Amino acid sequence: MILKVINHQLQFDMKNICTLFFPYEKIKTEGSEDIVVITEKSEDVLVVDAKVYDKHLKKTHKMAESEDMAVAMSVLLYSVLSELMGYEPPWGILFGVRPAKLMHRLCGEMGREEAKNYFLNSFLAKKDKTELTLEVMKHENEVIALSGKNSFSLYVSIPFCPTRCSYCSFVSHSIERTQKLMTPYVDLLCTELEQIGEIAKRLALRLETVYFGGGTPTTLSANLLTKIFSTIEKHFDMSTLREYTVEAGRPDTVTEDKLLALKAAGVTRISINPQSFNDEVLEAIGRRHTSQQTIDAYNLARSLGFDNINMDFIAGLPKDSLDSFKSSIDKGIALGAESITVHTLALKSAAYMVTRDMTFDLTDRLTTADMVRYSNAVLSDSGYYPYYMYRQSKSLGNLENVGWCKPNCDCLYNVYMMDETHSVFSAGAGGVTRLKNQENGHIERIYNYKYPYEYIDSFDEIVKRKMGIYTFYGE
Repeated sequence: MILKVINHQLQFDMKNICTLFFPYEKIKTEGSEDIVVITEKSEDVLVVDAKVYDKHLKKTHKMAESEDMAVAMSVLLYSVLSELMGYEPPWGILFGVRPAKLMHRLCGEMGREEAKNYFLNSFLAKKDKTELTLEVMKHENEVIALSGKNSFSLYVSIPFCPTRCSYCSFVSHSIERTQKLMTPYVDLLCTELEQIGEIAKRLALRLETVYFGGGTPTTLSANLLTKIFSTIEKHFDMSTLREYTVEAGRPDTVTEDKLLALKAAGVTRISINPQSFNDEVLEAIGRRHTSQQTIDAYNLARSLGFDNINMDFIAGLPKDSLDSFKSSIDKGIALGAESITVHTLALKSAAYMVTRDMTFDLTDRLTTADMVRYSNAVLSDSGYYPYYMYRQSKSLGNLENVGWCKPNCDCLYNVYMMDETHSVFSAGAGGVTRLKNQENGHIERIYNYKYPYEYIDSFDEIVKRKMGIYTFYGE
């Protein structure tokens, strides 16, 4: 599609609004296309002129003196595209990752009711999304209050999986291709953890949470996991730790010896992620496990004393139906998972030509919206509350990802990450250390190399970069 921006500087905003309606399209600034959107400012008049195949609509808006131009132009574009497409994305013109953080800021500036009205009337967010944001904000604030001025969290990246799922956008690599890298990777990971531990002690920082992600951390053997756990225990002050999470996400990696290794290390929270309890769906997305394997892994973890287990599900997966998705959520609730995270499928960038029929076909978006709506309702009715939320720019139907939990089972790390509450030191390939100045809110990032082979080959540079933490903290 073509997007033209004339006499204003809102190309970023306009591109994001277009993506809400045309997630498969590559947006260009010139050429000949079936979809053309022109946005223009002429003195105090805003103009949006759009053509979508054989449909055409032009609207204008005269700005009031105090009106925010970015909001006004976004609303005008949203209005034009909604009318052309016969579809209103439920978050209105919002495209940010952290709606609860935005709501928190607005509440501080204008009060709760005015902030709520701003979401509804200025951002055009639907009532249910606005109410969801307010509830998430409430629970996030309770967790944020636990963090102190010198708090930090630790993220450990294990970028290996049994196979790569078709929808995956994370740094994860099939062990069929990277098996030989695992031991040298863990050796260097432990060296990096030693360095981070020394930095944290020298700066007198307080460790709040540890989170192992990936990838699938339990792709590693029990011995390799134990080596990492032992390194953390030796080089970090664990006496202040509130939460210790390991993603045991793929059920086909969960074994008794690995779970015992987690238990011995003091891990308090794990994820065992079905994504779906429909075996046909699992096969379609490249997961080499069955629904029964998920149940078996879950029951094994329970028998070994794990009492805080999360399950992930994804709305909008290939070959899933509304009834099938409902059955999966119901199964997770019936099993008694302490937290259930409902993601919306994130779409890949445009990989093929989009036809007119595809452009106007809302089936997938509407079905996925029904899936999310059902999960929100049934989880709330079953005693769960939404404790964190984030959004992705190309999620199906422009929907959200929400973590639901039973009382006092919030994942603290997830909240601290979404809110950017305090510094997070990251170890391993793809890790991004995020440093936060608690005085002024300033954030800086230190990046590790993305892929395991890069991490191994350029490890000395990673060690050097980590010394930047001292500079940030003024030492």
